[in-house]
Amino acid sequence: MNPILLDFPSSFDTKRLRIRKPFPGDGEEINAAIRASIDDLKPWLPFAQNIPEVEETEAKFREAHAKFLRREDLCFLIFDKETGHFIGSTGLHRINWDIPKFEIGYWIHSAYRNKGYMTEAVEGLCTFAFSKLQAKRLEIRCDSTNTASRNVAKRLEFTLEGILYHDSLSADKSELRHTCIYAKLADTPEIVV
Repeated sequence: MNPILLDFPSSFDTKRLRIRKPFPGDGEEINAAIRASIDDLKPWLPFAQNIPEVEETEAKFREAHAKFLRREDLCFLIFDKETGHFIGSTGLHRINWDIPKFEIGYWIHSAYRNKGYMTEAVEGLCTFAFSKLQAKRLEIRCDSTNTASRNVAKRLEFTLEGILYHDSLSADKSELRHTCIYAKLADTPEIVV
C-alpha cells in the first residue's frame, strides 16, 4: 500500500499534553523555545549548533508539515493542554512502512525539563504508533552520554539492544561518539538460533 493513502489522526492527547502535527505559523513559538533552550540542546542536536532565525524555523516546520502529509516523516509538537504553551517536539522518523517500524526522536524546552513531560509524550507516541499505525518496532537511538534521553527509554521499558561504538560524531562534529539502540516491540518474537 502507498503510505500517502494511510489515514490516521494528526493529533492525540495524554493526561497533560496535546500532541499534534506542525502547521504553518508554528515557527515563531518553536524558535523562541530553541533560543531559550540552546545550551541544553546544543550538545545533542545538530540543528542547535547555531541559533536559527525565525524564518529558518518556520521553513523547517512547514517542510515537516508537508512530510507529515506525504507520510515521509511524522513530526509532532507538544503543548501543555491547560495553558497551550509549547513544550517540545517528538516524532516518528526513519520510517519503514513495510514492517512498519519507526525511530522516535524528541527534544524539550528547558523550562519544562524534569517534570515528566517528555516521558509522557513519548509514552503517548508509542501508544499512537502501536494502535493507529500498527507499528511492530519502535526505536530510540541516542548518544551514550545523553543520560536524559537514555532515561526516557528506560522509564518506558525499552530494551537496550546494543551500543554501536564510534558510530557517530558529536553534534558539533568534534569527536566520535557511541550510539545506544533501545527498542520496544509490538509483540515478542520467537528467536530460533
